[in-house]
Amino acid sequence: MNNSYGRDLDLNLLRVFAVVAEAGSVTEAAARLYLTQPAVSAALRRLTTAVGAPLFVRSGRGLVLTSRGERLRAGVRPHLQPLIDAALTAPTFDPATSERTLRLGLSDSTELWLLPRLLQALASEAPRMRVVAIPVQFRTVGAALAAGLDAAVTVADELPGSIRRERLITGSFTCLYDPRHARLRKLSEREYFAREHIIVSYNGDLRGVVEDYFGKTRNIRCSVSSFANLGALIDGTAMLATVPALVAAQIRKVRPHLRTTALPFAVPSGTMELLWPAATDDDPPCRFARAHIQRIAKGLAAKS
Repeated sequence: MNNSYGRDLDLNLLRVFAVVAEAGSVTEAAARLYLTQPAVSAALRRLTTAVGAPLFVRSGRGLVLTSRGERLRAGVRPHLQPLIDAALTAPTFDPATSERTLRLGLSDSTELWLLPRLLQALASEAPRMRVVAIPVQFRTVGAALAAGLDAAVTVADELPGSIRRERLITGSFTCLYDPRHARLRKLSEREYFAREHIIVSYNGDLRGVVEDYFGKTRNIRCSVSSFANLGALIDGTAMLATVPALVAAQIRKVRPHLRTTALPFAVPSGTMELLWPAATDDDPPCRFARAHIQRIAKGLAAKS
């Protein structure tokens, strides 16, 4: 055990000692510290006992340091003010010069619409900040946040009370297809289930959102674990993909020849949430990043 803890040294006593040493008087030190004279005298006695040697001697109506007291003041002086400043000075944050690395948990669909816009914003306002994107989904986001993520954007289930959450975007689903190979007008439920599908499954199986909600089985040709390459997989085939409308819009920016059509049945909307540890509520870089994420999501919601 550290020797100072072994002696039960109250570090507040060092501040009292430093003020008395500067003032040369218990009365003056008590006034500066907003303490009573007996409280200051008691603090000096406790410190003397902990140090094991006298720190002051009387000189006339005041106090002067002993040689042990001089050594203690020399050791305390360089550190006391920085400690006070660290405790009382509000942190400063300048996005233009910050070199903070943000660790963000993003679902694969979120990467498509959020990450490009966030990087553009950082390039303009915080060119030295960096982003590490960690793949998460509703089953893994809780553990990922506990492991040190600054924030996450995904669909989430129950999370501990230490995690803050804010709804970002509530979106519908649509059917994405290549009109050169899948000729669709008004898609009927019968035709929908008769055609081949590609799905995104985080379980690595042949179940997707339609199977989970309706208990109906589609004719699934391919199951993948990410939305990232879905456009390339649909392109040039007759397969259908049931995806969030926001994801479909991002895919069509790259492959404008693809089309979307309404589903022949209602699928409950999905909600993307911004999640972050409560401990980062007052962290300036994290607040800066969350504000941009909120602004980006608000802008997309207004367009949809």
